[in-house]
Amino acid sequence: MSGARTPRPANDRLLRALAREPVDRVPVWLMRQAGRYLPEYQRVRERAGSFMALATDPQLAAEVTLQPLARFALDAAILFSDILTIPDAMGLGLSFAEGEGPCFARPVRDEAAIAALAVPDLAKLDYVFDAIAAIRRDLAGRVPLIGFAGSPFTLACYMVEGRSSAEFATLRRMVVARPDLVDRLVTLNADAIAGCLAEQARAGANVLMIFDSWGGLLDEASWRRFSLGPTRRVLAALPAGVPTLLFTRGRAGSLAALAASGISALGIDWTVDLAAARREVGAAVALQGNLDPIALTADPAHAVAAANAVLDAAGPAPGYVFNLGHGIVPTTPVESVLAVVEAVHARSVWSS
Repeated sequence: MSGARTPRPANDRLLRALAREPVDRVPVWLMRQAGRYLPEYQRVRERAGSFMALATDPQLAAEVTLQPLARFALDAAILFSDILTIPDAMGLGLSFAEGEGPCFARPVRDEAAIAALAVPDLAKLDYVFDAIAAIRRDLAGRVPLIGFAGSPFTLACYMVEGRSSAEFATLRRMVVARPDLVDRLVTLNADAIAGCLAEQARAGANVLMIFDSWGGLLDEASWRRFSLGPTRRVLAALPAGVPTLLFTRGRAGSLAALAASGISALGIDWTVDLAAARREVGAAVALQGNLDPIALTADPAHAVAAANAVLDAAGPAPGYVFNLGHGIVPTTPVESVLAVVEAVHARSVWSS
């Protein structure tokens, strides 16, 4: 795969905002913008036969990645994939049961299972990199493409629990009883994630994003050891010059530490006071967020009012990207998404 620098897209608002440079309008994209709320996605998903069949087919993944850009004037595309492709490549046997979310056939819950893991051969993830190449061809330089992975700790949550959970109690007990095993697991994950993200950049991703969805389950000391530290290990290994975005949930009290982690931008959840966050870290990193995804399920007028409140909190300083505080939920009306995207661009003419 070529190591040449990815050309800058014609619409570079997102890249300028991530670099905390002035923009003509605040860039907007939405986490899970390609997904079940779109009827065209549902049709492709039905044609593919399963989520994994869709995610591992580069052409179908490219097709659904671009679907929201055909409907909305979004300032970025994000690869359609899943954070759990990396542990699947480690041999854990990923599947998605209808209505139940991800499931691993072989979770890792003891010393022997964790010791047997290894950083996967990147060839097992070629479908991810091939999808990025296909998306880049179809985008034809219009907007940036975001590649992504889960954080080392977030992957560990699923790898130990074996499925999605509100508490991930199995891993949290391991944090208390066998922190050495958790150290080993998150370090291995960090090295695998760094390799995968670097390859995504080589394939053509303009921005690399890390989702730390479950770091908020940990106390401060454990979070610094098992989530922040391994995430910093990932960031330090990524290619220079590629903007990085870290989304975190449940860490409102850790914004300064997150901003000092080496990222270009920090994505925050909807429970964080955006105005206060901008005052605390806005000069150090860009911020992204943080409309409550449920607000987007309201009718267009109320969804726009909620989005305007987020823009008020963000203020006019450079270094801000409008997004949700988590992913779009499946019941979101397409009309509300359209209204919010149009409202953000119409309202936010904040040039130098």
